[in-house]
Amino acid sequence: MGEKRYILTIAGFDPSSGAGITSDIKTFESFGLYGLSVCTAITVQNDIEFKSCTWVKDTIILEQIETLFERFKIPIVKIGIIESWEILLKVQQKLRKLNPEIVIVLDPVLKASAGYDFHTKKNYETFNKMLSLCDFITPNYDEIKALFPEKDIEETIESIAERTNIYLKGGHRKDKKGWDEIYYGKIVKLNIPPISEKVFDKHGSGCVLSAALAANFYNNLTIEDKGKSVKRYVEEYLNSDVSLLGKHYYGR
Repeated sequence: MGEKRYILTIAGFDPSSGAGITSDIKTFESFGLYGLSVCTAITVQNDIEFKSCTWVKDTIILEQIETLFERFKIPIVKIGIIESWEILLKVQQKLRKLNPEIVIVLDPVLKASAGYDFHTKKNYETFNKMLSLCDFITPNYDEIKALFPEKDIEETIESIAERTNIYLKGGHRKDKKGWDEIYYGKIVKLNIPPISEKVFDKHGSGCVLSAALAANFYNNLTIEDKGKSVKRYVEEYLNSDVSLLGKHYYGR
């Protein structure tokens, strides 16, 4: 296997490569990692329009995972869209069985940037079990509000933080736009301010952030330094091009 450092993405396929597994692979490579991938969905979309989603059967997802673990040592995984919380829990349990020490970063994608809704049904018992098997989740403000619509943001953060760490993306904030927040431990909060005065919107930027956070678990950094590294990478990506499809910086 040589000296390769492996990392896994479990996510959907986006033909435009702005989001999903191909975007994650590009992000991983920028951090000097070899990205492996498991496909959970075949989408029909480009950077501005989402037309349809065909879900991969859970048995096929699990077979893909098992086959990769037969060959590679995988210490870190980033998870994107999966059909349901129930299937996500199965995936997490399989990962923990194959590697009890694996780091799991979840991007709880509830809605595509072009408007397609995922996870319209919620089973909170399963959802809470799923949270407890994550090391980090990376919702944006719209997503965290949708996770527990009967709670306000503060109550939702407190409820989730009892089970896992949170990297709350600030791109959808009405106040302090672009300010990210990290909640970890006993709800210790870190503010990660924007670096640039202006950034350009990008299709799939949430996927890039989650993949960059997962990649940073290979580095022996504090939580705060991980957050700063992620923020710097994502803003470089957002400002790499004025179009909705960004460029990744390799050989970091």
